[in-house]
Amino acid sequence: MTRAEKAHRIQAILDRRFPAPGIPLDHRDPFTLLVSVLLSAQCTDARVNGVTPALFSRASAPEAMSKLRVETVRSIIRPCGLSPAKSKAIVGLSKILCREHGGAVPRSFEALEALPGVGHKTASVVMAQAFGVPAFPVDTHVHRLAARWGLSRGQNVERTERDLKAVFPREDWNRLHLQIIYFGRAECPARGHDLEACAICGWAATRKRILLESRRS
Repeated sequence: MTRAEKAHRIQAILDRRFPAPGIPLDHRDPFTLLVSVLLSAQCTDARVNGVTPALFSRASAPEAMSKLRVETVRSIIRPCGLSPAKSKAIVGLSKILCREHGGAVPRSFEALEALPGVGHKTASVVMAQAFGVPAFPVDTHVHRLAARWGLSRGQNVERTERDLKAVFPREDWNRLHLQIIYFGRAECPARGHDLEACAICGWAATRKRILLESRRS
């Protein structure tokens, strides 16, 4: 089976399991999505969703956020971890949005990735889910499952992103990255997983991968 054939079969399963996956981060608009994705670095979506109501009640737009003290933001987002860097980035990018982008989140990868605390994955999520631009954000789940399923060698997230874009239809990228995340959380955990009994791993994972992961468990 070629990678393209494997990807087609995987996509069919994911479409049945998660036909209309929603964005797991609560948000109202591109700005609140941007902040929420930034907060989600090394943090669960559930914890981010528990913190953002208090933050957005204080400031839900760049102008208001730019006027908050970094220490104030830090005290609110502390449960998300990395609060010193994240709070500085949130206030800093809000000031840049007001100063350089008319108070709006820019609709380009280049402009987004120029903002403090915004890397390629964060920019990809915003472009995909806020603006509908085809992108394939690669988080921990996407990275490990692409390797587990033999769709990428998984040396790094950049390689994984290129490999996934090569085997899945461009018009489906925005849905697929969410479907893979949900499948990874619900049915395909990193450890203690019976690959042979899995709806996808059972036929997509190579014997070498199954033996390797059985040793790690």
